Amino acid sequence: MNKNFTFSIKHICLDENYHPSDGTRITTNFANLARGKSRQQNLRNALKMIDNSFNALAHWDNPKGDRYSVELEIVSVDIDIAGSGQAFPSIEVLKTHVVDHKTNKRIEGIVGNNFSSYVRDYDFSVLLQAHNKGQTQFSIPDNFGELHGKIFQYFVNSDTYKKNFKKTPVICLSVSDNKTYLRTENQHPVLGVEYQPNESSLTEQYFQKMGLQVRYFMPPNTVAPLAFYFFGDLLNDYTSLELISTISTMGTFQKIYRPEIYNANAAAGKSYQPNLNNQDHSLTQIFYDREERNRLGNEQGKFAEEHFIKPYQTVLAQWSANYANSYA
Repeated sequence: MNKNFTFSIKHICLDENYHPSDGTRITTNFANLARGKSRQQNLRNALKMIDNSFNALAHWDNPKGDRYSVELEIVSVDIDIAGSGQAFPSIEVLKTHVVDHKTNKRIEGIVGNNFSSYVRDYDFSVLLQAHNKGQTQFSIPDNFGELHGKIFQYFVNSDTYKKNFKKTPVICLSVSDNKTYLRTENQHPVLGVEYQPNESSLTEQYFQKMGLQVRYFMPPNTVAPLAFYFFGDLLNDYTSLELISTISTMGTFQKIYRPEIYNANAAAGKSYQPNLNNQDHSLTQIFYDREERNRLGNEQGKFAEEHFIKPYQTVLAQWSANYANSYA
C-alpha cells in the first residue's frame, strides 16, 4: 500500500425505502432489517423507535417529546489496493444527523455507531477458527487483528476521512455475555451510569488494535450497559445531542437484535452479567433472522479471504510491517 492506496466514500440514506447495495455485508444491523416481505415496516418501526428514544433522552425544552428526529446515512468505505483499480468494501458505518423541528436546523451527529467490516469477518470466522481447529485449548493467532486495526487507523487519519467528518468515530456495541459488569459511582447526565467489566475481552483487544478505548454506560431509560468505543475523551469531545443520537440509534438496534439483554423486563443491578438465555424479555415488532446472521458471517469472512487477503497478501504484509501506528 503506497501512494496509490486510497479510500473512496459513498453516502446512502437509511430510510424506509433503503435497499442494501451489493457491497453491503448482509449481517449488518440495518441491512438485515431491509430484507424480506416486512422490510419497509421493519425500517419504519426501527426509525420510529430511534426518534422516540432520542426525544425521551433529549427531554429539556421538549414538552411534547417530538422536537427532534434522527436522520441516518450509511457510510461505505472502499479501499483501492496498490493502484489495482479494484475497490474492495473495507468498512461500513452509520452517520447520524439530528433535525431540530423547533429551530428548523439540521445538526451533524456522530459517525461510527454501527461498525461493519469484511476483514473483521475474516479474522473471526476464518483465521481464528482455523487456528483453533483441533486444539483442546482456545488461543489467539500471532498478530491477530493487526492488519485490520492499521487499516482502520490509516482511514481515520486519512485526508478522505478529514474532508468528510469533523470528529473521530464512536462505535457502540452490546456488552459481552461472558463477563460481569460492576456499577460504579460515576454518572453522566446523558450516558448514564458507568459500569466496569471484571476482565478484558477479545472484542476489547481487537478494537484496541484499531486505536480505540472503551467505556461502558447504561443510559437513562435503558436496562443494560452499552459499550462505547472511541478515541480521545468520550465525555467531553461530543455534545449531548451527538451522544444521544448514538445512544438512541444503537440502543434501538440492540433491542431488536439482543432483546434478552436490551429489552429485558428487569434492569441491570450493581453486578450484572448479560444472559442471552434470559426468558424475561419483550420482543419488538421487528423481524430479525439471527440464524442467517451467524451463517453469513462465515460466508463473508471467506469472501474477504478470496477477494482481499489472498490476492494482496504480499502487499498487505509489507505495508503492515512498515506501518507506523499513529496512536502508539
